[in-house]
Amino acid sequence: MWEGLGLQVFLMCLGAVLYSAVAASAPLEHSHRRRLSLHRHRERTGKEGQVLHRSKRGWVWNQFFVIEEYTGPDPVLVGRLHSDVDAGDGNCKYILSGEGAGTIFVIDDKTGNIHATKTLDREEQAQYTLTAQAVDRATNKPLEPPSEFIVKVQDINDNPPEFLHGPYYARVPEMSNVGTSVMQVTATDADDPTYGNSARLVYSILQGQPYFSVEPQTGIIRTALPNMDREARQEYDVVIQAKDMGGHMGGLSGTTEVKITLTDVNDNPPKFPQSVYSMSVSEDKVSGEEVGRLKAKDPDLGENGLVSYRFIEGDGMTVFEITTDTDTREGVIKLRKPVDFETKRAYTLRVEASNTHVDPRFIAWGPYKDTATVKVMVEDADEPPAFLATSYSFEVEENAHDGTVVGRVHAKDTDVANNPVRYMIPRYTDVEQFFSVGPEDGIIKTTRPLDRETLPWHNISVSATEIGGHHQDTKVRVNIKVKDMNDNAPEFATQNEILVCENASPGKLIETVSAVDKDEMAHRQYFHFSIAPEAVNNHNFSLKDNRDSTASIYVTRRGFSRMTQDVYFLPIEINDNGNPPMSSTNTLTIRVCSCDSKDTILSCNVEPYILPAGLSTGALIAILACIVILLAIVVLFVALRRQKKEPLIVFEEEDIRENIITYDDEGGGEEDTEAFDIATLQNPDGANGFLPRKDIKPELQYPMRPGGHPVANTVDVDDFIKTRINDADSDPTAPPYDSIQIYGYEGRGSIAGSLSSLESVTTDSDLDYDYLQSWGPRFKKLADLYGTKDSADDNS
Repeated sequence: MWEGLGLQVFLMCLGAVLYSAVAASAPLEHSHRRRLSLHRHRERTGKEGQVLHRSKRGWVWNQFFVIEEYTGPDPVLVGRLHSDVDAGDGNCKYILSGEGAGTIFVIDDKTGNIHATKTLDREEQAQYTLTAQAVDRATNKPLEPPSEFIVKVQDINDNPPEFLHGPYYARVPEMSNVGTSVMQVTATDADDPTYGNSARLVYSILQGQPYFSVEPQTGIIRTALPNMDREARQEYDVVIQAKDMGGHMGGLSGTTEVKITLTDVNDNPPKFPQSVYSMSVSEDKVSGEEVGRLKAKDPDLGENGLVSYRFIEGDGMTVFEITTDTDTREGVIKLRKPVDFETKRAYTLRVEASNTHVDPRFIAWGPYKDTATVKVMVEDADEPPAFLATSYSFEVEENAHDGTVVGRVHAKDTDVANNPVRYMIPRYTDVEQFFSVGPEDGIIKTTRPLDRETLPWHNISVSATEIGGHHQDTKVRVNIKVKDMNDNAPEFATQNEILVCENASPGKLIETVSAVDKDEMAHRQYFHFSIAPEAVNNHNFSLKDNRDSTASIYVTRRGFSRMTQDVYFLPIEINDNGNPPMSSTNTLTIRVCSCDSKDTILSCNVEPYILPAGLSTGALIAILACIVILLAIVVLFVALRRQKKEPLIVFEEEDIRENIITYDDEGGGEEDTEAFDIATLQNPDGANGFLPRKDIKPELQYPMRPGGHPVANTVDVDDFIKTRINDADSDPTAPPYDSIQIYGYEGRGSIAGSLSSLESVTTDSDLDYDYLQSWGPRFKKLADLYGTKDSADDNS
């Protein structure tokens, strides 16, 4: 660095000396050239005697040069201007204008010497354009026209090379050949490339050898070593230098960093870390469940490291399957179908792992695959019983008596213990309990006759549970078809009325009837129609069986009259020709209608053809007037009756048997039998002002009949009721007429508790009500109700 600086100072001093010598001789040369050309006039006389004047340019300019970065103590002399009109007497004044005039460049207005007062930088401005003019000092009038000249700044090597876009990042595939281009770096030098070697650059590598190299003239970075492996080292930091002056001593330099990354190629095959893998699976696992995982390692990245797995041999290739987990790059072994410990307890598989994408440049480095052995052990599990079939289908005759065998299901315990199996039908699959199954033999039977027309198919399930072990169960679907029996008679397809015109002619077809049957129709089976025996001799209509399950109805006489008979009923017998044959008699309703000449029906209602005679319009008006008068009398009678204050029917005051007495007294509950006594309503003491208290026990007690009350803790309710009836009959204060007696006493210590039916709905009592049978005929109904409920619960 110091060496370059010393050389630069030496060159600057040498330039200053040379410039001084040039500047000293330049004014002379300029002045001489100008004196030769400034304002010389040659007079010529033409052929006609005219004097011709030709003016020449008074300025002949050359370019001035000034060295950049001059740091001397005095201003640099750029050049000297002189005009031929300048006689040296001081009357000529030089003026300088243009770029930098007065600030950077100054001129001596007497001598014409131009100096640079500031240090110039060519990289900031390479040249300056100035204008010079000579004027009269006294009048400031131009002595010559103005003229332009250029001052060029002469370059020196004062700018080092620069990398404008550094630092740089580059990528190159691993295992690239020597000389593979990585990238190109370019530096710039602000010095003048046309002057000397200041901007001539040479590139070299300072850091990154021996892996990479750089071309000196172009800056292209290339690989310098073969077989660079990304898995060994992925990134390299390279430093590139650019030096001017053609790389010679004294030149300035600049550096930049280049980070080079090796990209991955598929140059490594997958490899299993172990040769044998052991796994286990329970026999109760279902298809699709995972058994285990294994992974072949591949240090490559991205798609170069993708690995696929497959079975190449083994006795479990149809039992297991292997897939690739794209996230973890593992081989996942799953069950393709269930395994059975009792059948086979171990499987051996050979797994191959291979790369999905192979680079053909490195195919010779292969093979890009590896193999390993997988041993799968089957674990025993307590399995539920297994049915011999996945589902069962049976048929049973319609209306078959209860206990008819439908079919049999069979299941067995597949475990080594081989426990016995018990069968049952889940109630939710046979809610109405049409079928039963033998708990030990699995035979399905009917519990009642079945009706195909109500339910042609019964889809139930049978459950098999092992006895012992973990009581595991399994279910199987049983589909039972009810076979049809001819047990339904045919009937008309529709029950619509048939309309016939009054003027229908004999032999006219009025309707074609058809029939339906709830039973299934056999092939080539059809309905047979005929008129019922009781109507065979009718003379109005006839029937023709079409032998295609339809029949045609014809008119057999002429002239129907609605006034005589508007509706006819024709009984028709329909036979289904089944086995056994079933028939029914259906009545066909035929209504007579009024039609026009084109047999278009006009009306089917009975019309009054004869109007009542002997009533004129006046008579009708009189009848209506009488009706109005009668209505007015009735309304007046009702109004008068409502206004009467006394009742129309007078009852005797002493007769109170049917009077309604309203009272708002509220009793104290079931046990309060003395708070209110209806006898006080007829007690004559009440009329004298003596009203007994109803909230306390009365002091006066009437004697009871001999025999007394039953013991409180007895259960003879019949005797208790009879005693209370006798007491009421002998009580002088009891009402003399029919009244309601309330008996709220239920006895103390009764095991029956409350006999109220209001609570029996919401309580779940475990009491035994069989003792009600011994209470007599009065409790027979209650005993039957509770006894029926208990027996029903036992049956369910």
